[in-house]
Amino acid sequence: MGKLEVQNYIDNAQFGKSHWLILIVCSLLMIFDGYDLFLFGVVIPVVMEEWGLTSVQAGTLGSYSLFGMMFGALLLGTLADKIGRKKGIVISFILFSLATFMNGFANSPTEFGIYRFLAGLGCGGLMPNAVALINELSPKKMRNTLVTLMFSGFSLGGVFAAGLGIYLMPKFGWQVMFFAAAVPLLLLPFIIMYLPESIGFMVRNGREAEAKEILRKMQPDNNTITDKTELIFPEKVDRKGSVLDLFSEGRMIGTLAFWVAFFCCLLMVYALGSWLPKLMNNAGYSLGSSLSFLLALNFGGAVGAILGGVLGDRYNLGKVIITFFFVSVVSISLMGFNSPMPVLYALITVAGATVIGTQILIYAAVAQFYGMSFRSTGLGWASAVGRTGAIVGPILGGFLLAAELPLKANFIVFALPGAVAAIAMIIFVSTGCKKADNYCAAQLLSPISKS
Repeated sequence: MGKLEVQNYIDNAQFGKSHWLILIVCSLLMIFDGYDLFLFGVVIPVVMEEWGLTSVQAGTLGSYSLFGMMFGALLLGTLADKIGRKKGIVISFILFSLATFMNGFANSPTEFGIYRFLAGLGCGGLMPNAVALINELSPKKMRNTLVTLMFSGFSLGGVFAAGLGIYLMPKFGWQVMFFAAAVPLLLLPFIIMYLPESIGFMVRNGREAEAKEILRKMQPDNNTITDKTELIFPEKVDRKGSVLDLFSEGRMIGTLAFWVAFFCCLLMVYALGSWLPKLMNNAGYSLGSSLSFLLALNFGGAVGAILGGVLGDRYNLGKVIITFFFVSVVSISLMGFNSPMPVLYALITVAGATVIGTQILIYAAVAQFYGMSFRSTGLGWASAVGRTGAIVGPILGGFLLAAELPLKANFIVFALPGAVAAIAMIIFVSTGCKKADNYCAAQLLSPISKS
């Protein structure tokens, strides 16, 4: 009976049809997820006017979905290591789609907040599981690129939200933006059919025949896998992952650094995503122009994620993340100064590339840092800690608007977390990854395409 080292087999596979299907399905899920998350920033100026909300009340309302995401990442992220990533993804998708659809029927801020919390549960559970799955099944030389390509769908979802808002809200009201979230549910059969399960999870649960079939599709010209082939891994897949694994084998510095980076990055993402249209509206720009700024922010996020993934595969992912953080600090700080319109659009696009894009790169790095049997747990906890930053972001923006500070002061405050995150990642790159004596840490910061 022959033996097959599964991770080596996946690492050396050529990008083919099976990888395309995984990428397409996961990217679609990210588009739907991004649409839902950026929807609040699109509708909030209209909702505030209709319901007579103050900026602080609106900021608090925007945090409800983020509380949901925090709990969703913890519960569904950790649960997926036990029930399977595919089930975790499908449950999360159905939950946030239905809850967002119901949001269109809300008649009060309380109802609105409840549905946003439920949608957040689903969104929070989807991200860590989708990232863990595509990271596990991607060829090594393209791993960062494919994760960031998938995650660029998150930004494209924000682009769709802003674009639809410009054309639909004046005609049909803010409710139609939430009703549109039911349309993706029509693709549920396609998602169930073509989304694979984690190889490690299937082997751990006695489903080796199914695992071998997925592996054969990755290398259709390779006939080395037979019914008697034994599947082996460079790490244990039969262990029961727990949060304690995130701090064992020298992972403590890396885990804490990622948590700080996640917190700071998501604070910036959601502060900008929630309040950029309102800030620009207050600065004298029309609502249509303000929403076009949100469009530029998310377009930049999609471009930045892909660029960062390519650079991470060619060079050093950790150093790319640090560079992006420093660029984000500069670009966001300059957004508050009086600039010609082309310069302002360029700054917003760069900010999107280096804030939203960096969030995606951190997901890719975390997925590689943790072992297969507790990867979703690691991503779930990092995401959940980051969600506290996402909660703080809209609330902070609400208080800043209420304080009626100069425009430049708002953006400087939004930029400061980027400097803190850069310092955390510098500590990780210089010490944290070196101390983590495990297979995954050894793979994380090397130039993958040159290996």
